[in-house]
Amino acid sequence: MLHFHRKFSSSITLDTPQGMADTLGYLQHHLQELTERQHVSESNINSTLAALTAQLQQLTQLVANPPLSLLAIPNTPLPPVPSPPVSPSPTPPTQQTRPKLSCPLDFNGEHHNGRAFLNSCSLYICLAPEQFHDKQKRILWALTFFKGGHAAKWSENIFHQEADTSVFPIQTWGEFKQQFWLHFFPANVEADAINTLEGTFYYQGNQTVDDYLDSFQALVSNAGYTDPWTLVVKF
Repeated sequence: MLHFHRKFSSSITLDTPQGMADTLGYLQHHLQELTERQHVSESNINSTLAALTAQLQQLTQLVANPPLSLLAIPNTPLPPVPSPPVSPSPTPPTQQTRPKLSCPLDFNGEHHNGRAFLNSCSLYICLAPEQFHDKQKRILWALTFFKGGHAAKWSENIFHQEADTSVFPIQTWGEFKQQFWLHFFPANVEADAINTLEGTFYYQGNQTVDDYLDSFQALVSNAGYTDPWTLVVKF
């Protein structure tokens, strides 16, 4: 329209009657073209709207009354969702069974039984450490086997000291062993073993061969004998 205005304004001449007539005729012709174009555009828009309206009505009827072909489609179930793999449960750790432990025999204070009693106590504590979290508990446990003789008197004296001072006189297991060696081990193990082996009263007697052999090996170890000829003679 702007292009037409510029072209028309540059060529019109309104100074003469003929120029005015030409201008009027040109304007009437252009106006008729614009009117025709408008009618064509409106006709196209109306045709498009009519087509869309018809399609919308068809879709509405399909939704309200679906054809039998659609209703006959079987309802295929969805495939099952695979379950996640189950990891095997861990095997519970096997509990190690501990052999049944034997408590030490009662101790009456005899020196020749002192080493065996102390070794029995140490072995039990080593195999069952969970029972002795308190170090002093080891000492109290060992004292429960002090029954009769010098051992019972020594144990009783320890508890008397605790009652007088409010402090237990033996604080550690190492200190207990030192006190035990002092009171219940032979004063001179080596000398006692030598005296027994060199004496005239050492013989098998009524002992079994196994008992005699065990006793002989203990005496030889305590005496420090290593010479084979000496061992044969003393046996």
